[in-house]
Amino acid sequence: MNSLYDDLRSTLYSIWQRRWLALAIAWTVCLAGWLVVAMIPNTYQANARVYVTLYDPLSGEVGIGAGDRKSTLDQVRDTLTSTAHLEQIVRGTRLGERVTSREQMESAIAALRNNIKIVADQDNLFEISATTSAGHLPDADNARLAKAIVDKVIAIFRDADLNAGRSSVEETTHFLDQQLAQRGAALQAADQRRSAFVARYPELATGGVSLVQQLETSRSELRSIEGDIAAAQSSLASVNAQLAATPATLPGTVTGGGGTRAALAQAQADLAGLRARGLTDNHPDVIEARNQITALRGELASEGSAPVAGGMPNPAYSALLSLRADRQSNLMALQARHAAVEADLNQAVSAQTSNPEIAAEAQTISRDYDVLKQQYDKLLADREALKLRGTVENSGDGAKFQVIDPPTVPHSPIAPNRALLLFAVLAVGIGAGLGAAYAVGELRSTFGTTARLERMTGLPVLGAISRSLTEDACRLRQTRLRYFFGAAAMLGVVFMMLIVVEFVLRGSVA
Repeated sequence: MNSLYDDLRSTLYSIWQRRWLALAIAWTVCLAGWLVVAMIPNTYQANARVYVTLYDPLSGEVGIGAGDRKSTLDQVRDTLTSTAHLEQIVRGTRLGERVTSREQMESAIAALRNNIKIVADQDNLFEISATTSAGHLPDADNARLAKAIVDKVIAIFRDADLNAGRSSVEETTHFLDQQLAQRGAALQAADQRRSAFVARYPELATGGVSLVQQLETSRSELRSIEGDIAAAQSSLASVNAQLAATPATLPGTVTGGGGTRAALAQAQADLAGLRARGLTDNHPDVIEARNQITALRGELASEGSAPVAGGMPNPAYSALLSLRADRQSNLMALQARHAAVEADLNQAVSAQTSNPEIAAEAQTISRDYDVLKQQYDKLLADREALKLRGTVENSGDGAKFQVIDPPTVPHSPIAPNRALLLFAVLAVGIGAGLGAAYAVGELRSTFGTTARLERMTGLPVLGAISRSLTEDACRLRQTRLRYFFGAAAMLGVVFMMLIVVEFVLRGSVA
């Protein structure tokens, strides 16, 4: 610990002995550094935010989705920093004042491309920023130049073709028109060929459907009709069974119990209707109706009413007769349809068997016509959809451009941080002076303390002789100290003056 303390004392003594050298180097470094900092031009930045809305609510109905909007906006943002647009900005601002050759223009465009930034904060919100640090312009002109550049970018943004797909839509529509004309001619030729074939072989006319498809359709329809016939026969048999079990008339009585008998007749009619609907005896409604009939019959027995000959028509029986007639007519219609489809199927099979070559020709003609018709219909639908989309894209209200935050002249530079740079130069200058004084001291074979001399030589040091100064020497020494501290303080004063000047110049830009 003592050796470290002695080394520190020795180092400080060595630097103090060469203080004028340290101060001179500090002044030299600080003046040179401050001059370099003063020559660095200020950089000013102007900002603006714009909001762009593409298309209208109808755009979603014609296939213009969020991906198409984002792609269009990205394309416009990329083209804003193209060489042609940047050259337009250079020529329209003071950046082009000293541009006299193509090489200078390319250099100015490259610098401007690095100084312009277009960032999408959200899907349709863009932040445009431009920085300028032209060394041949004063600070106020640089600040105004930054605003002028942003204004130019906004103007280009506003005038840019936000509906960039307009030309591609027109080209695609023209191509589809050509294809439709070709397909239409081929389809017309195929239709004439089919008409001529039908005129020669009317028995093989299939209405635009191939024989194979006709056979498959007829067989499928025949199977469906057979299933419907089976279901109709089962339903008719069920109705006949219910009709056989239902009496045509209801028994009546001579005396008493007229209301109970009417209720019993109604309950029996309801039960017959439930069974006519196909409900089984285990159905809750059927069980309830049967219980009601049993209860009404018990009431008639308790009243002591005796039934007499005669009766009244049973409404359930009449309902079942009407239902059976309806089921019979449905079954007859299905059987007639089955016979007609079976006849068509047999005729098609016979025609295919008796004339295989003609049948194959008919199938080929029908297939060619179907393929051409499908292609023509698809192209026609695509062209109409594309025309509708182009109409929406080209509409006047398709794109809306709004400047949310217009650019303003910046009041202070964003770079460099001159105050920090001035302080850094001061620190480097002082450090350089101290380092130089220390290095010179280390190069000379002198010792600042007796302890260090004893440690370096390995010999005991008996003592040291103190320095004795006369009064004139003391006064001269004090005068030199005042000069030294004054020069050191002047270095700090110059630094503070430079800081004040920097803030004054910053405030005078506006």
